[in-house]
Amino acid sequence: MNAVTTFKKLHDGSRLLHLPNAWDAGSARLFESLGAPAIATTSAGVAWAAGYADGGQMPVDVAIAVAANIARVLTVPLSVDFENGYDDDPQAVALSVLRLIDVGVAGVNLEDGHDAPQVLAAKIAAIKELAAQEGRDIFINTRTDVYLKNLAPEGERVAEVLRRAALYQAAGADGLFVAGIVKPDEIAQVVAAAALPVNVMDWPGVPDADTLMQLGVRRLSAGSGIPQALWAVAAGMGRDFLATGNAGPLVAQAMPYGQLQALYQPSAH
Repeated sequence: MNAVTTFKKLHDGSRLLHLPNAWDAGSARLFESLGAPAIATTSAGVAWAAGYADGGQMPVDVAIAVAANIARVLTVPLSVDFENGYDDDPQAVALSVLRLIDVGVAGVNLEDGHDAPQVLAAKIAAIKELAAQEGRDIFINTRTDVYLKNLAPEGERVAEVLRRAALYQAAGADGLFVAGIVKPDEIAQVVAAAALPVNVMDWPGVPDADTLMQLGVRRLSAGSGIPQALWAVAAGMGRDFLATGNAGPLVAQAMPYGQLQALYQPSAH
């Protein structure tokens, strides 16, 4: 079974797919070692780690190089948060995604943001067409930002999500990511009406994993919360070190050097 087929099977509903979002090869390998059945990336975390702001600021070549380095250390499927594809031209996005496929990526997240839904649909169609021509495939998880960016009035958001979901499915999407949705009744409505497996994100107010499974959600993403928390810890320790010459009590909780080394030995992956 190839990586794309394996990744698709993880969305079959037999259990909720928990996807920790990595930001580099080291964090991806760490999450794999903890038992993650697949790894996703966070575009925000990847961008920050590479020294760019999130939101389309990172050059596409950097995004692909990071993905290649992550794929190098994994044995489980990798899904890459590819923002809007880092281009407005569907054919350019399709060529970039083909490069991701070539380095071993099994899935990709593409978002609509403030673009017209038809723009994302055209990108999805172009990716699927080019991949098919090359005898390849990739799982396209379409992220709609209806909730995250308040693209519809409250009370109309479910309908707008479903309108977009139908458009994206017709274009060839494999999954629907409704970032920022938290109300159980609205999640249930989306799951019941959407023909695609639904992905939600760890977000203030989102139901726990068991409830999400009962609601029919197939996939739960960690988002950028883990790297944001670690950046805060690193900032605090850095301030302590600069002020006192001591990084503080958290040093006592550090992972042992040997344990970290073992994660990245060739035999580990």
